[in-house]
Amino acid sequence: MKARNVTLGPKASHALRLFAGLIEEGRLRKGWTRDEFAERVGVGIVTIRQVAKGSSRVAIGTYFEAAALVGVSLFTDDLDTLKREQTTQQERLTLLPKRAHRQPQEPLDDDF
Repeated sequence: MKARNVTLGPKASHALRLFAGLIEEGRLRKGWTRDEFAERVGVGIVTIRQVAKGSSRVAIGTYFEAAALVGVSLFTDDLDTLKREQTTQQERLTLLPKRAHRQPQEPLDDDF
């Protein structure tokens, strides 16, 4: 599968670099080499280098796994609270009108 190049806006770009920096700081505090960290995350060293740079080409799940391993808090550190929040969010999502879930069948003509 070919990797997609995602262009981020300034806010998302800064946020990703901050997240990457927190992950790298956590790795260093743990005293793990990048090779050790890559093994723990389950990816290659090249991916870990990209994580450290804040690359938008790395899967978000990889960032989340890396963050969790070094103790960077994602939403909450309590697994039960995280599960409860996820359930609540899913319940809110089901309350949205069905039309909000569908893609439009035909292109909208909004040229006035």
